[in-house]
Amino acid sequence: MDRKDLKERFTRYFNEHESEMIEDLKTLCRIDSVRGAYEAGKPFGEGPYNALMTAMGMCERYGMRTANYDDYVIAADLSDKERQLDILAHMDVVAPGEGWTVTEPFDPIVKDGRIYGRGTSDDKGPAIAALYAMRAVKELSVPLSKSCRLILGSDEECGMSDVKHYYAVESEAPMTFSPDSEFPVTNVEKGQFRMDITSEFEEEETEKMLLELCGGTTINIVPGRAYAIIKGLDDDLIRDEAKKVSERTGVSFSISAASNGLRIDAEGQSAHAAHPDDGKNAALALLELVNILPLTECRQTRLLKELGRLFPYGDNRGQALGMAVEDELSGPTTVSADIIEVKPGYISLKADSRTAVAATEENTVKPAETTIREAGFELKKTVKGSHVVDGDSDFIRTLLECYEDVKGVKGHLVSTGGSTYVHDLKNGVAFGAVGEFTDTNMHGPDEFMIIDELKEAAVIYALSISELCR
Repeated sequence: MDRKDLKERFTRYFNEHESEMIEDLKTLCRIDSVRGAYEAGKPFGEGPYNALMTAMGMCERYGMRTANYDDYVIAADLSDKERQLDILAHMDVVAPGEGWTVTEPFDPIVKDGRIYGRGTSDDKGPAIAALYAMRAVKELSVPLSKSCRLILGSDEECGMSDVKHYYAVESEAPMTFSPDSEFPVTNVEKGQFRMDITSEFEEEETEKMLLELCGGTTINIVPGRAYAIIKGLDDDLIRDEAKKVSERTGVSFSISAASNGLRIDAEGQSAHAAHPDDGKNAALALLELVNILPLTECRQTRLLKELGRLFPYGDNRGQALGMAVEDELSGPTTVSADIIEVKPGYISLKADSRTAVAATEENTVKPAETTIREAGFELKKTVKGSHVVDGDSDFIRTLLECYEDVKGVKGHLVSTGGSTYVHDLKNGVAFGAVGEFTDTNMHGPDEFMIIDELKEAAVIYALSISELCR
């Protein structure tokens, strides 16, 4: 059975099973699987557990041999033969956020050839594509000498402790891919440098002061909204300055009365922290506005100006922090200030940097740490190195060939600022499921998956399983 014949058979199969795929995806996306509080038997809360168990039921219904790893991870094997390929996807999702217009986050709908809802593209839709690829291989009796395993986790968005738990008892397959990025093949993942920046100081009561500033809720999402409460200033003055900042940043501002002053709401555009250029950071634009208002001079206002100097709006490369590094393999380091909280006596900013392969302790971490501490802030940090897999291996060449056979275009290798389950695996790459030029609003409002691309991904995965496990 040659690859052309297989492609045609798989394409027919997924066209015939499209409605089932969509209904299974809807079922998963109706579950709010944002990480919650620990419960006995539910390590990441009710939602991720329910999504994991629902997916496990689907795997069993389609003839897979399943195993449960302490409710952290479930695995589904195509057969009892030796494992050649692992596919790693996840059932947890990021917080829905605000700004949804097509549907509610956990009420998936199909409209104009797309399915909308939180998780449709990250990562429940891709998981369904992988599961249905295995189902098609099984039901069409494609002859294989080795097996494929689908591994579904429930803590990808908040630290990946689930797969650490899994790999403490299981070994890697010879080959692994995660359908948690974009096509063609992502063989380079940047490193990560997360900064938790704080300052606590004696609270001062002044005539004109910032009482509160809040923006962002999740460390890997550019904040699309933020607000501040200010006392002692005239609303016309604020409005005039806000207009100037809005013209420069594209972030809009509205002013309303608050019980203890005036409230300023900022609305920008959220985006994945790995791609801060795609967003409009409402929190940093609001910080810029606050810093040009005539507030009474005090320690808080001085620290706010320092914070604005460290994280000026539009500096998504870390130039002000002294950590702007770039290389040909992975591109530039990016920096996203994702959560800001200010109240009397306290300032906090959490930033997420995706660091280039060329980034080191000497040219990235130390300069940023020194700059932050000299500005009067404390820093807690976590650092993770980059991930690179040889792009000339038989494994990657086979994935690219399967992609090319289905898409009819030349495949190539991709670098990403995102971090997937394969980041610490020796021979793990990201492979789809989103089209190379498709923006699915991942991590943002109105997240969607194009149904034709979902089926196309399933064909690519089915072909890849057939070739790699032949």
